[in-house]
Amino acid sequence: MSAVSHLDFDTVVVGGGLVGAAIACGIAKSGAKLAVLDGGDRDFRASRGNFGLVWVQGKGADFPAYARLSASAARQWPDFAAELLDATGVDVGLQQTGGYDFCLDADEWRARESEMRQVELHTGGEFEYRMLDNAELRKHIPEVSPQVLGASYSPEDGHVNPLYLLRALHRRLDDLGVEYRARQVVCSSSPGDGGFVVNTESHVYHCQRVVFCAGLSNERLCRDLGLHVPLRPLRGQLLITDRVPPFLPAATLQVRQTREGTLQIGDSHEDVGLDESTTLEVVTRLARRALRIFPHLAEVRLNRAWGALRVMTPDGVPVYQQSDEHPGAYAISCHSGVTLAALHSREIAGWICGEPREELVAPFTAGRFDV
Repeated sequence: MSAVSHLDFDTVVVGGGLVGAAIACGIAKSGAKLAVLDGGDRDFRASRGNFGLVWVQGKGADFPAYARLSASAARQWPDFAAELLDATGVDVGLQQTGGYDFCLDADEWRARESEMRQVELHTGGEFEYRMLDNAELRKHIPEVSPQVLGASYSPEDGHVNPLYLLRALHRRLDDLGVEYRARQVVCSSSPGDGGFVVNTESHVYHCQRVVFCAGLSNERLCRDLGLHVPLRPLRGQLLITDRVPPFLPAATLQVRQTREGTLQIGDSHEDVGLDESTTLEVVTRLARRALRIFPHLAEVRLNRAWGALRVMTPDGVPVYQQSDEHPGAYAISCHSGVTLAALHSREIAGWICGEPREELVAPFTAGRFDV
């Protein structure tokens, strides 16, 4: 590799999306010399294509530790948003006024109620929720169709603007003196010089710690350092409408109204491999479901649509793991980069910096997939 630069850092974070940027912000506060290596604009980027939900209800219904983790992360959001605003001047648009998940029939209602009870049980009764029938639901959102059976509601849920969040985190990285390096796709990494060597096409990075937050690329990259992280893409498609007068007082899992007035319509889950295109079939299905819930949107014009790939482990639960074979190498994989952002910037960054967090991270190692 000719004309390759050799650079030294305390920590290299591979991936500059919401997960990597949040963790890097937390690590940088310790005073470490830090580099964030990011890919190119044409890479798969869930951080720029997601729904922006801060969501607790239903998370971890079959995984108690994840239910507790999500609830803890959501409770930190008001302070975290204020911290980002104070440090960067960027208002991420947090609206944590609760969240609704609509049920169109009895089967959906029974499944949702069961999930809510499980999350309540896993959190020792701390998780708050209510199941609202149509009459009660329409007191809060009058535009809901009389044909909707009801909804689950939790006051702990909310939403932010994910693009503003990404901007705030990157502005914070700059303020903290972190070297952000775009178009630095990592080819390989290996132990070396008492730490690690991370190779891109144009640079060789020497560091004491390396933290992989590279989304779907983690499965390939982590293998070099003894970390087995099975991942799969799960596509979600989103529709964006023209601006409409405000009518949603809180976030919903199917339709989200931004502060600017546009609507995001989503909630598709498609196992189609590395394909982030949109399809007429799914776009039509999403639009029809939105109209079943909110008939008054029939004349609202769709403005655009896109697809993005979620980063999914086999059980949908995050992986937080340090390599047993090469301590100092960390794998961080999850699909809830918005909900967990505050926790990533605080507890997870602290654990990477050496703070004792075994009770927090122990349930989330990839070893659970080996049994």
